[in-house]
Amino acid sequence: MPHFGLIDEDALGPVEGPLMRAKLHIRSGRRRFERGMLKDGIIIFFDALSQAMQWYIAEPDRRRRLKLAAGDNLLDDRNLYAVLVRSGVLDGALDFERIDALVMMALGETALDFDWRNFMAGLEHVFTQLGVMPFDEKTLPEEPPVPYLTKPAREDGGPRP
Repeated sequence: MPHFGLIDEDALGPVEGPLMRAKLHIRSGRRRFERGMLKDGIIIFFDALSQAMQWYIAEPDRRRRLKLAAGDNLLDDRNLYAVLVRSGVLDGALDFERIDALVMMALGETALDFDWRNFMAGLEHVFTQLGVMPFDEKTLPEEPPVPYLTKPAREDGGPRP
């Protein structure tokens, strides 16, 4: 994952750890999409979403304001997203079912052909509602250059031959 070796999540703690991981994954997911690495971008952005939601509820005052129902599992991303919508934190504009289906395709052998810019914009809307975005990338640990990040994407978002 893009954050390995850049941060010590345990040292950062249960609030700052997920926040930093989410930000690092947003940066890395953008770069992968720009280079045509669609499957990697989807998985990394989904992890950023999961971490951003966990960061939001890790702060006790925010957690107390959630409208919880019997049986809510805040460790389940789908359920946590629904709780955040029910609580008025998120507007519910993101189609979580679609995101979940894209993640399953990205984890499998299915070839992907989708509008990654629209996907990214939808998730960035959620990150903004949660308070993770905007952020200054200059405040993040520098990413070491690695070969898979040097392959530029075609204009249409696909990988170069």
